[in-house]
Amino acid sequence: MIDRDEGVLAHIRGSHERYLDELKALIAIPSVSANPQHRSDMERCARFLVERMSEIGLRSELLPTEGAPFAYGRYGNDPSKPTVLIYGHYDVQPAEPFDLWRSPPFEGTVRDGNIYGRGSVDDKGQVLMHLAALEAHLRVRGDLPINIIVLVEGEEEIGSPSFERALARHHDLFQADLAIISDTAVYADDTPALTTSVRGLVHWDVRVTGPSEDLHSGYFGGIVRNPIEALAMLIASLKDEQARVLVPRFYEGAPSIDEALEIEIRKLAYDEAASAAELGVPQLWGERGVHPLARMWYRPTLECNGIWGGYQGPGHKTVIPSFACAKLSARLVGAQDPLVVRDAVKRYLLAHAPAGVRVEVEDEGTARAVLIGRDHPAVAAASKAMRRGFGKDPVFIGTGGSITPVGSFDRIYGLPQVLIGVGLPDDRIHAPNEKFSLKQFFGGIETMAMLYDELAESLPARERSAR
Repeated sequence: MIDRDEGVLAHIRGSHERYLDELKALIAIPSVSANPQHRSDMERCARFLVERMSEIGLRSELLPTEGAPFAYGRYGNDPSKPTVLIYGHYDVQPAEPFDLWRSPPFEGTVRDGNIYGRGSVDDKGQVLMHLAALEAHLRVRGDLPINIIVLVEGEEEIGSPSFERALARHHDLFQADLAIISDTAVYADDTPALTTSVRGLVHWDVRVTGPSEDLHSGYFGGIVRNPIEALAMLIASLKDEQARVLVPRFYEGAPSIDEALEIEIRKLAYDEAASAAELGVPQLWGERGVHPLARMWYRPTLECNGIWGGYQGPGHKTVIPSFACAKLSARLVGAQDPLVVRDAVKRYLLAHAPAGVRVEVEDEGTARAVLIGRDHPAVAAASKAMRRGFGKDPVFIGTGGSITPVGSFDRIYGLPQVLIGVGLPDDRIHAPNEKFSLKQFFGGIETMAMLYDELAESLPARERSAR
């Protein structure tokens, strides 16, 4: 076994430059799911992955959905082996504003031990980690210790609106014993981690309308309510001075932080002042009396993600604008029902509409929070693989982000899941100058290669037979 491992690792270590070239080529495809102008790029990106899986030795194809296609791959159908589904996404966030990037967002530029580019870590680089690890096994050993299903979707960054319908359409293709998701981060550069908590997500679009057209602020100021002012007051009314959300039923189903979890969190090295400085803010902010890490991972939030209205050009245009708009989102935890939260916030906004304006609210998104059980043998296997790949035992953390398919796999297939990503907290996902540490990228490939062996040994046969 040691010689076999060394052969796989030698293959990986001798292929670093090729892996980088592949990641650069993938970054170069602007697969922005939020922008319809990139529809052809989406299919081009999916085809890139299908072709790569075929070159490795997987049976692969494009699977149609109502939106962006799935890139699907399969290897093995041995009933004596566990079947593991690897999930990732090839779509990326918009790269704007372009002028804040130090290098072009769709080129993949290597500097200072990192590769910079949109999607480098979220999630193209982490998808390629698995493809490289699968290739290493097949090139060196000629086989895999487990059956593999690869599913790479193209709509994760817009909430995976077609995902569940596509799962239903192709239901039999994704029957597995376990799902692996590598779309998360470790705790720190020197602290590998496994994610055991993922927050849910709901969105709202709010429009406040005043006069039928922009008005001269000198003639009409003082007699017509300004929609921007009304919207700002409405948003401010959502929380109190302690950063607690005031919407009735918002916290329904959100668990409190128990003593055991509090102790576990406080064992992690964390400097609040240093974190604030790194983020460029005078101080951290949020729900009072709750540790910042707990606020990020295990408590719900309600945020304004964008607000606009009135004149935005150079100089001044003295008007009372006819409308103002905002985008809101909530991150959910525990047993919070996204439908309950979605309706509660909408009712609150409509009920608290300021006098003199009209308020309209559109809502979308019903992603639930998911907790990953730590006692599953696959979690133990992932811990061993991370120790082998990075030389240290991982800690257990949560993620403040949301991964809609995690909830889908849990609800539709009842799949146990392992969230084993290797990004760093400062990788600037969704922001200008997104990066992926080369140390993490190459270490992640080795970790995934070891993970497949660990899963083959640790997943009990009785689970496979009961599938």
